[in-house]
Amino acid sequence: MQTALREDALTSASGGFELRVGLPWIRSMPLSSVAGLAVEVDGVPVVGRELAVALGVRQVPAEALPKEPGWWFIQDRLVLAVQRHLSGGPHAVAVGFQLLVPYLQARPGTPLVLPFRLEALLELDGAPVPSVSRDVA
Repeated sequence: MQTALREDALTSASGGFELRVGLPWIRSMPLSSVAGLAVEVDGVPVVGRELAVALGVRQVPAEALPKEPGWWFIQDRLVLAVQRHLSGGPHAVAVGFQLLVPYLQARPGTPLVLPFRLEALLELDGAPVPSVSRDVA
């Protein structure tokens, strides 16, 4: 999980910033297995329409991710697009979500649900980096 939020994860973007999150699991997972995506910056939650997931040229509301047909590949970064301006410098960033593992059961008929909370002190560098999020529409 140490590489889920790399030091180059926080970048400036048009209208706000982007946060690139690595998959903290051992296998690629369907995007539909990601639930309850939440982001905090400097202790302030990102709310409602401020948060979307960039899938290629599309931006999908975070709460719509369980309906997406694509995949979060182990080598990719999920690009979170946030409509909030940040000043340059270091920011305490936290990302939380649940990962529903469809091939492992917690009990019969119920997938294993793993909670993740990733935290890092990241420097806003202001320089965009290439996106590796995929759009499989």
